[in-house]
Order: sequence, then structure tokens, then C-alpha cells
Amino acid sequence: MKVMKIALVAAAATVALSGAAMAEELKLSYNVGVTSDYVFRGISNTQEDPAVQGGVDATYGIGYAGVWASNVDFGVDDPSAEIDLYAGVRPTINDVSFDLGVIYYGYTKDKGLTPGSWSYVELKAAASRAIGPATVGVAFYYSPEFPGKTGSATYGELNASAPIYEKLTLSGAIGRQEVQSSADYATWNLGLSYALTDKLAVDVRYHDTDKHKLGSTYDSRVAVSLKAAF
Repeated sequence: MKVMKIALVAAAATVALSGAAMAEELKLSYNVGVTSDYVFRGISNTQEDPAVQGGVDATYGIGYAGVWASNVDFGVDDPSAEIDLYAGVRPTINDVSFDLGVIYYGYTKDKGLTPGSWSYVELKAAASRAIGPATVGVAFYYSPEFPGKTGSATYGELNASAPIYEKLTLSGAIGRQEVQSSADYATWNLGLSYALTDKLAVDVRYHDTDKHKLGSTYDSRVAVSLKAAF
């Protein structure tokens, strides 16, 4: 209940901020993709199996909202699907682009743990800036109650991307997940994305963490993804 109240307050704040933006046309975009392994912050969320994913985004001025879904497998009697809801604003100040929002990670078939204990909310604050042809960014996430009733959690990340050839982009990130009553760990990734068309791209990415001892889902891995956006 506490988490849902925070989510509602944050969502209301983002709507209020977006209302202050200049009136612009409401725009909808869609995405659908497949991946050899759904990796989230360095951890396989599908027991190293493939996933089908997709979502819808709406933007109006600097405001945005959307929904995204994927199959998941955590290796126990657990959720079979993840459905995320999110909203926020993306203002630009001078040469810095900001992203301030809230994300609700919802999971179906909450079994094996207390009902609802998989689903959680995160508040997001991110900023990025172009430096020459490259873009560098920083992001911070906060959750008042992480899955498994493990208490509050934070995730910080540094990321960067740069075109290295026509239609080919190199990108990577390094981050750290800290949880009040669970194991903390660092994660990083590095990959190449190639635009097959103006709407279809393939991504090949290496992921790793510093906590292989926590299980095979924390091991290093390469994931290949194909995503269409329109």
C-alpha cells in the first residue's frame, strides 16, 4: 500500500510538470522485439532463455507515459510475465537532457512469495549530454521496497554511446545495485547496435556482474536482440 501511494504521488507530479510544457501534438510510438536472453542490470530474468517483448509510448511536450511487457522466468514458482507502467518528463536545460519519472514493475502469477512481493516501484532521475559525436549520461533509481520484501534499494549508472561507423553504434554502461536486506553487486555491459533499416535494429551485448557466486543468472553472458520501433 505504501508503495502504491508513492507511485500515485510521483505519477501525479509528472503529469503536473508535463502540463506546464508547451502544447504539442500527442504522439504514439510502438516497439516489439525478441532477445536471446532478457538481461536486466546484469542478471538474466529468463533463466538464460529467449524473451519476446514489446511496448507502447505516448509523448506530449516534455511529458511521456508508456507500458512495456516481457516474459520472465526467475527459476521458482514465480511470475511468468512482467508488465511495466511508467511516466515522467524529459526537460532540456542548456545542453543537458533530463529524465525524471516513476516506473511500476508489475509481475503476473505472484506465487512462491507473499502475493504482490515481486512487483515494485522505482523513482528515476537521469541526465545526458552530447560531447562531440558521443553521448554520456548518468542515472539514479530509488525503490522504497524492493522485490522479496528486502527493503529500500538504489541503482546508479554511468553510460555512454557513440557512432563508430554508418548505422553502427557502440554503447556501454557500468552500474551498482544496492539493496537494504540483500546482496549488493556491480554490473557492466558493452555492445554494438546496427540499424538494419530506419525501424529495425540488431544489438549484440556483453553483460557481467561481480557476483557470479550468487548463481548462474549473475554470470557473464552475451545477448543478441532484434527490435523494431515505429
